[in-house]
Amino acid sequence: MTTSREDMLHAGLAPDTLTVAAGRPPREHDAPVNAPLVLSTTYHETRAPEQGDRIYARGSNPTWDPFEEALGALEAAGLPALVFSSGLGAAAAALSLVPTGGAVVMPRHAYAGSISLATDLAAQGRFELRTVDVADTAGVLAELDALAARFDAGQVMLWLESPTNPMLEVAELAVLTDAAHATGAVVVADNTFNTPLVHRPLESGVDVVLHSVTKWLAGHSDVVLGALVTSDPVLRDRLLAHRTLHGAIAGPFEVWLALRGLRTLALRMERSQGTAALLAHRLVDHPGVSRVRYPGLLSDPGHERAARQFKGFGGIVSIELDDVATADALVTAVRLWLPATSLGGVESLIERRRRQPAEPKTVPEALVRLSVGIENPEDLWADLDQALRQASGRDRSDATADGATGLTTGTPITVGASGTAVIAGMATD
Repeated sequence: MTTSREDMLHAGLAPDTLTVAAGRPPREHDAPVNAPLVLSTTYHETRAPEQGDRIYARGSNPTWDPFEEALGALEAAGLPALVFSSGLGAAAAALSLVPTGGAVVMPRHAYAGSISLATDLAAQGRFELRTVDVADTAGVLAELDALAARFDAGQVMLWLESPTNPMLEVAELAVLTDAAHATGAVVVADNTFNTPLVHRPLESGVDVVLHSVTKWLAGHSDVVLGALVTSDPVLRDRLLAHRTLHGAIAGPFEVWLALRGLRTLALRMERSQGTAALLAHRLVDHPGVSRVRYPGLLSDPGHERAARQFKGFGGIVSIELDDVATADALVTAVRLWLPATSLGGVESLIERRRRQPAEPKTVPEALVRLSVGIENPEDLWADLDQALRQASGRDRSDATADGATGLTTGTPITVGASGTAVIAGMATD
């Protein structure tokens, strides 16, 4: 048994404290401080199996429990999370809540894996798939109303992702969730980009929260895992049944590593968000960049919504270059940034997303996604700056001193207690 989720929540602990304190073994004499790793496929029986018994490792493993307790506490859920073998394994379980013949409304720029999975299921006749611009609140509401006229309550799912990947569009989560519930729809929100430290979708009324644990939560690019979180016991039972019957279970060692990674989530997110804000502000005036997408910028279309709903702006920055050749040259020219897919690890990753065949065609061809890690911010900037100049054919001497922002390569950056980036004494709320 671990420290209970209820005890943690009732103690009023801050989320960054929960990353360290939740999911610990009981405080008993000579008990371990960390939850143990249990490698066993089956469990000793002394009687006929009863409800709640572990029985076999496809249904339960003691190593899952601390992580599920911790993530449930972090998302302020009334129940432990459910860990899955991958983010897409969790997505498949979430989509299983839609009855055959129902409908799913999904952002057109949601994670490409989620869109691909939903598209495949729709092609099989499982449900009707409708994609929307999730930042267009009126458009999403109109789609929900149109489906409500054709489907009964419980037949429609609204799938939210905010910010979207990689366009970083920001949705009105509570407004859309309330509207979906009014039509009888179930609402799922992918919270991978934000993590519970930046936003807790359950507090906006969302029914199920999805995480690719592979990303920020585990944070070291060494495990592939997913998770779902809900406070609804009926939905949780259905999701648990899907995990067990479909075999989408996580290896105990991977979950043990994920819990260890979770312990440093607050520190990693603080560093990543702070550096992302610094880079975004400098990139705005970089001669080699056509556009910067980052909700922390005052000029970003999603800034007002993000500032109002979130406790930070995340560690992902997307930039657009003049053309595909320049974007590819940038990815080739970096020396510290790692050209690779995925995100949320301690290392900074760079990728032209349209290289991926499944990426939506509405994502610009020359868009490059930056997943900001925990390296020294100035080292990251220096490498990105030289690579941009090399890719665009501009010599370093052509540059102004960091542009109209007034930022220099020595500008200090910190992150306030709320996760708001502070640059040179100025809060970028």
